[in-house]
Amino acid sequence: MTQLPIKELLVNEFPVLLKEINDPPEKLYIQGTLPGPETKLLCVVGSRKYTNYGKEACEKLITGLRGYDIAIVSGLALGIDSIAHKSALEAGLKTVSVPGSGLDPRVLYPKNNIQLSQKILSSRGALISEFDPMFKATIWSFPQRNRIMAGMSHATLIIEAELKSGTLITSKLATEYNRDVFTVPGSIFSPTSAGPHMLLRLGATPITSSKDLLEALGFKTENNEKTSAEKYVDCSPEEMKIVELLLNPMSRDTLLSESGFDISQANAVLSMMEIKGLIVERMGEVRLT
Repeated sequence: MTQLPIKELLVNEFPVLLKEINDPPEKLYIQGTLPGPETKLLCVVGSRKYTNYGKEACEKLITGLRGYDIAIVSGLALGIDSIAHKSALEAGLKTVSVPGSGLDPRVLYPKNNIQLSQKILSSRGALISEFDPMFKATIWSFPQRNRIMAGMSHATLIIEAELKSGTLITSKLATEYNRDVFTVPGSIFSPTSAGPHMLLRLGATPITSSKDLLEALGFKTENNEKTSAEKYVDCSPEEMKIVELLLNPMSRDTLLSESGFDISQANAVLSMMEIKGLIVERMGEVRLT
């Protein structure tokens, strides 16, 4: 594959919103092409130690943005960052990576994502960094690059984060830059839900569907009712079992018992179905929407 050149951007070529923050980078290097100023930039970050719930939530939410003028910004890190980039590519969205290293393939971090970085570039996305092209990642370079992700984006979406994590540094910076912060509620039994739940207490916007996300970004959405076949076409076998059990609404405890799933699996399946808008819990009963 032909290696795209690494170029230094002029200050007037920086992403528009990045020029507005109080500590913009002095230099910015780029491979590929940044989205135009009309494109909404959504920073999506989360835990490296993600759960299946976090992975599915990230994939489902980004897939639902297909066809909208939105680009996904993330950090190329292992975990939710990589899932966000891959989900954007699969949904036909542009994506921008901001690694904690220089952009030369010999130092690009992490090495495991060299192939992903090439896919981003071949899909007309971009890699950007304030570090010199041969700069090797350090402990301090990751929180430093987080301000670029938060600063260039219209909003930041947090998907799973422990209380002491770089992910929450990004959300804090987004707040300081007067950007919107969104987050996905998670299981009360998971340590990776501690960060999102803290953000919700601080006023972050809860996101439970792609529709929530689009509306929070200012897009108009159509409320087209789907047929049952369309509604459940992407359901896993576990989700379809829940659908069958809920032909008659029942309490969560009864549902957990009749599903035959262990508690952890059942909570993950139900949480994902709530995100998809397939079920709702009202008056002590879980029911289909």
